[in-house]
Amino acid sequence: MEARLASDVWVRAYLRRLELENIPAYVTARGDATSGAVLVKCATLDGAAVLWTRGYDLASGARRWSEMARGPEAEIDLHVKKQRGFDPDLWVIEIEARDGRTLLDEDGLA
Repeated sequence: MEARLASDVWVRAYLRRLELENIPAYVTARGDATSGAVLVKCATLDGAAVLWTRGYDLASGARRWSEMARGPEAEIDLHVKKQRGFDPDLWVIEIEARDGRTLLDEDGLA
């Protein structure tokens, strides 16, 4: 069984990795420190955004990031608000990256 980091530890580590790559990022909603789920919103600074969520690959059992929504940033913000309504323990991280780079596809972030 895969060991899991507490959500707040994972968020701090992720923000540090983004900082090292000069990718601006902010926590816009703090969730449960131990087990809150995490959404990552990437605003491309052209009025659009992509929302990412972490789930499980049922075939392998591995954790992976997948795209939850894509579109105008205002619509993505509404999607986040709706998700927070369902799950108040949810963390939301917002990235500002014209190229859409999130680092979520890199080793160690699953």
